[in-house]
Amino acid sequence: MTAQTILTVGSLHYDIMVEADHLPRRDETAVGTRWYPKFGGKGGNQAVAVAKAGGISRMCGAVGTDDFGTFLRQKLRAGGVEDGSIATIPGTGSGMSVAIMDRDGDYAATIVSGANLLIDPAALAEELLWDGVCLLILQNEVPEAINLAACRQARARGVRTLLNAAPARNLSPDLTALIDILVVNAVEAEMMGTDQVSCLPSAAEAAKRLADRFEAVIVTAGALGLAGVGANDAAFSIPAERVRVVSSHGAGDAFIGALAAATVLGVPLAEAARRASHAAARHVSGGL
Repeated sequence: MTAQTILTVGSLHYDIMVEADHLPRRDETAVGTRWYPKFGGKGGNQAVAVAKAGGISRMCGAVGTDDFGTFLRQKLRAGGVEDGSIATIPGTGSGMSVAIMDRDGDYAATIVSGANLLIDPAALAEELLWDGVCLLILQNEVPEAINLAACRQARARGVRTLLNAAPARNLSPDLTALIDILVVNAVEAEMMGTDQVSCLPSAAEAAKRLADRFEAVIVTAGALGLAGVGANDAAFSIPAERVRVVSSHGAGDAFIGALAAATVLGVPLAEAARRASHAAARHVSGGL
């Protein structure tokens, strides 16, 4: 197999999407207009986004013995993702979430991790899992022990690792040392110790600060755009494309998938980020 496969290790969630005029405030019961199920989990979404961007996509994760798990597997396969390394955990529910989206396309969500917490680190040592893999994608919706085991296997095989550090949490020095590309949004960057990100110059400063700990960094700042620091401390900023927002849900995952697909083709980080920004813009405008 050509060594251009992108392996995503991470979460799978059965998302219940609720649409409402506005997001409820504390102690408020908001009235919704409709609900529907949706394939989700940052890991699953990013694996599918890789395939949509033209990459060869494989995923390692876990589901439970329930209808949610069947749904998630079907959606992975339909999205062009190899699912042979998705474990089914007996007696455990699949991961799920409830997300509320308002009329402006903004949303808030709550997740229940379920089987995602029970991925077996030993499964990450399987040789077939790494056949043809040249990039590993991770997020923070599974325990750090899983991410660390995946990183160690990747490093031993000369495979680069991209961490989308979402949701934000403290990263151990052992994990930090094994990350080649860090991608965070403004809030996550601030939670990792940068100053407030409120414009592209402040995003650039945040990326520069995080580059003290990581080889390459991209800080996304929503409608403002993004900034990054690549190889040899090369800094770049990319303003966001102006589009009509239908929904911002999943934009970050679309970005990661497109970024990864471009990276494995040898595209420089700044150009890969530009392509990923375009993919995210298409996504939020309903173009994907």
